[in-house]
Amino acid sequence: MRGCFVSLEPEKARAVARAAADMGPVRPTGFGNVGRRSNLGRIMPIAYDVESEDFSTRVLDRSHEKPIIVDFWAEWCGPCKVLGPALEAAVQATDGEVELAKVDVDRNQQLAGQFGIQGIPTVIAFKGGQPTARFTGALPDTQVRQWVEELRPTDSDRQVAAAERLLDAGDEDAALEILNTVLAAEPTHQEAGLAVAALRINQGDADAALEVLAHLSANEEVAHLQAAARMTAAESIDAEAACAALAKNPDDVQARLHVAQAAAAAGDLEDALEGLLAVVQAKADESEQARQAMIDIFDLRGPDDPLVKTYRTKLASALF
Repeated sequence: MRGCFVSLEPEKARAVARAAADMGPVRPTGFGNVGRRSNLGRIMPIAYDVESEDFSTRVLDRSHEKPIIVDFWAEWCGPCKVLGPALEAAVQATDGEVELAKVDVDRNQQLAGQFGIQGIPTVIAFKGGQPTARFTGALPDTQVRQWVEELRPTDSDRQVAAAERLLDAGDEDAALEILNTVLAAEPTHQEAGLAVAALRINQGDADAALEVLAHLSANEEVAHLQAAARMTAAESIDAEAACAALAKNPDDVQARLHVAQAAAAAGDLEDALEGLLAVVQAKADESEQARQAMIDIFDLRGPDDPLVKTYRTKLASALF
């Protein structure tokens, strides 16, 4: 034991690191509404156990609706038993605006490794599918209460929650009005920005989506929506004109880029990737734009897609 937290033993720490490498990155799932009750209709308890198998749903997904505190602990950890009741009391005082999940590091070494847990208790707050604050050790009760209190939703957060309920009810216009009001006052509000960007993409307004996303903190969700917006923007390309220009001059790199982008927007991904790769290989001014378009397709399709695997290798060869 060191101070008021417990350092993981060397062999246990190595096992955690190996498990994390096997697990791969934890990926957020996007803007959504999880709800305040379980699927059995019961109000969630003050603290609930979470395992590796349901962490994405019960923490990452749910943190899009409200902050989720995760207490990484173990049964044998003395400081954990001191901190636990203080955390529960502080969370209970938020009247359901913040929830507390507990992860036993002995049973969930993958999660402990994924989030860099070197000593316990370690407490991490999640908002919008991302870790936003953390501390290690059994802090005094007053500091715990202050830390939890700072996680409570702001007025903007509550407005976003109201907009989310309107979206669930199918009232997109009213939801968008609320979300735009939030962004007008707070352009960097992550959840409002993600929601507005997704709505704008669905409406075909890629430029508006990209403008909103430019103000947000970079993460995988933002990158995914940026890729989707750029793909949507390609729908405005005059594919026939680009094809005619390329037929007239096969060395017209810009025309080849536009043909490939139009193919991607139309869902003809193999032709799109082949054309974009040719533009990358041309080492022209348009090559960087083509590279980004390929990365966007990779992001939207996911790493397990056969085309992604094939063309990621080809792109790497073209670049290096």
